[in-house]
Amino acid sequence: MRPAREPAPDLVRHWSMRILLKLVIDCDADAAWRAVHSPRAVAELYGPLLDMAPLDPGGLPTAWSAGDDIPVQLSAVGKVPMGRQLIHASERFADEPAGRVRIFRDSGIPLTGPLSSLDVWDHQMAISPAPGDPSRTLWRDRLVIGGSTAPALWPLLWTVWQWRAARIRAVAPSWAYDPEPAAAA
Repeated sequence: MRPAREPAPDLVRHWSMRILLKLVIDCDADAAWRAVHSPRAVAELYGPLLDMAPLDPGGLPTAWSAGDDIPVQLSAVGKVPMGRQLIHASERFADEPAGRVRIFRDSGIPLTGPLSSLDVWDHQMAISPAPGDPSRTLWRDRLVIGGSTAPALWPLLWTVWQWRAARIRAVAPSWAYDPEPAAAA
């Protein structure tokens, strides 16, 4: 009889799961691009379900910039702590047959709370003019999560992402709002 062996560490199962959204929203691609860089617009997407507060005493930036590492505290309904998240912003551009696509990426990681059991958090939002209607935006959203708890967390995050899609559709028209200049007195 041979002694039992534990599996080698590189053979331990690592789960990677995706959540995808593809929407056409009622604002132009420039307005959507500004919105994905705006902590205020992000807060509007998740509010009132989820609140995002800065951990840096200086507060949140007016806009995320490539290379930013911003730690935030997440709370459900503004009261129940959901953990801390590090937002790491980057961006890239891709040329597709229909035109240029701008991609904003948060490759930070949950630091504490229920999502901190994930080893991978890769959220990318691709923004381009909608085919046939440059006054609207084709928004493609991809979240990749990984780790041993990814299968258990996927249904919850999938549900949140469906709610997020509804919120994006609802608030996108406000992103293009440019107030009229005040009348001269």
